[in-house]
Amino acid sequence: MNTFLAFYQNLGPALTLLVIGTFLLAGTVKGVIGLGLPTVAMGLLGLAMLPAQAAALLIIPSTVTNLSQLAFGGHLRALLKRLWPMLLLIVLGTGVGTFWLGMDGGRWVVRALGAALLVYALSGLCLPTFHVKPITERWLGPLCGVITGVFVIPAVPYLQALGLSRDQLVQALGLSFSLSTLALAAGLAWRGALGGGEVGASLLALVPALLGMWLGQVVRTRISAVLFKRVFFVGMALLGGHLLIGG
Repeated sequence: MNTFLAFYQNLGPALTLLVIGTFLLAGTVKGVIGLGLPTVAMGLLGLAMLPAQAAALLIIPSTVTNLSQLAFGGHLRALLKRLWPMLLLIVLGTGVGTFWLGMDGGRWVVRALGAALLVYALSGLCLPTFHVKPITERWLGPLCGVITGVFVIPAVPYLQALGLSRDQLVQALGLSFSLSTLALAAGLAWRGALGGGEVGASLLALVPALLGMWLGQVVRTRISAVLFKRVFFVGMALLGGHLLIGG
């Protein structure tokens, strides 16, 4: 894969359209609710390609959108001081998850992703908002970090339970997602699954992702965020169930 287009030439037109549509949808979801790009992208791309291949496509769109989310808010130093145990374990857990992504066949990895998506969706639909006490935060943060690194969740509900302000929460999510994506990129590169062709293909995937984010921001002004989240979680539950059963 020596050119940007070689990756997509090998995929063929049908899968190329799937990639474009996936990142357009994933970017739209992130534009509306501020998260969900990796979840949607990995879930949909996992229907048609190996998890390691899907993860490689995710690197640049996820990194760029998360860093833009991280850059604003003014709470970075305080968040790093408070969240560093969880963030460290996210990085370590992502390293373990990257190893599993490259295991032969990847079918059980797809099923594990499906189970994670299903749990994530059901928790968003069914569980009430909970709050984490400072004494609990000491051990629950690192535990959520290592689980998040391997199975995508539960960093989001954990951060929502800390009682952060809106700006702090958005910046904390951007910080968590940025570190996990960079750790994923390092792990894939170490395993030889992130060469020039994959980087170029990921760079091209940034275009529909950014367009989707713009569309999502437009949509956000026109519909209820609560309704959109409900539809999003139902969709994730169906997708997770399909991946879990079909593998």
